Amino acid sequence: MTATDPQVPDATVSLANGARMPLLGFGTWQIKGDDAVRATSAALEAGYRHLDTATVYGNEGEVGRALSESGVARDDVFLTTKCPPDRAGRELATLRESLDLLQTDHVDLWLIHWSAGGSENVDLWRAFVEAREAGLAREIGVSNFDTSLLDEVTKATEVRPAVNQIEWSPLLFDAETLAEHRARDVVLEGYSALRGGTLDAPTIGEIAERVGRTPAQVIIRWHLQHGVVVIPKSVNPERIRSNADVGGFTLTDEDMAAIDALGRS
Repeated sequence: MTATDPQVPDATVSLANGARMPLLGFGTWQIKGDDAVRATSAALEAGYRHLDTATVYGNEGEVGRALSESGVARDDVFLTTKCPPDRAGRELATLRESLDLLQTDHVDLWLIHWSAGGSENVDLWRAFVEAREAGLAREIGVSNFDTSLLDEVTKATEVRPAVNQIEWSPLLFDAETLAEHRARDVVLEGYSALRGGTLDAPTIGEIAERVGRTPAQVIIRWHLQHGVVVIPKSVNPERIRSNADVGGFTLTDEDMAAIDALGRS
């Protein structure tokens, strides 16, 4: 490590089937083509060891290419993809297509991308359980589910989602939602952490100035200290590195409380 290398946090969380998921990941939503290859390569070079993609992102091939060319061992990277619910009945075929594009024989986490509605969620979830049992996905979970849907699929199959990936930021913070996930032993993973005006919140800016960090670093650190998985995205190599450089400082209890309060303002 050199003085200019980001201090990437190594914090992980244990999932339902025993995998360890890094709390910091790299998101790839809306990043396409060569940009996706370059951004993913930059993330791996910066030290990210958790990549998040999805069938509907249309970039699994680029993410897979970047990973395969990175020189980073596949086993050292936690890889997530997602299946849209309109692939009901073709779930395993969809996953195998994803695996081909990602150039791997398994993903570490496979998510239902959003709720299908009605009884289809349970049918989808049964196929996800089958994929886990077949070794195609080490862990399985959901995205954009509320707690009633988490309970529905768990009750029907006796297999709980390991993760629920939802929109999450200081402006959306809700202690009850976090507590409900913890009560169910479902890891909360947040997306769009840096969107929606969060970066411009005066409270964030004041804390960032005081600790000598960027507002984005403060927001990412806030997620980590709550034990919430966060997947910032960027195509800018310097910003990718900066967003990873959050292992060298901590927020005080007072800072955390002040940021939490943004969700109630």
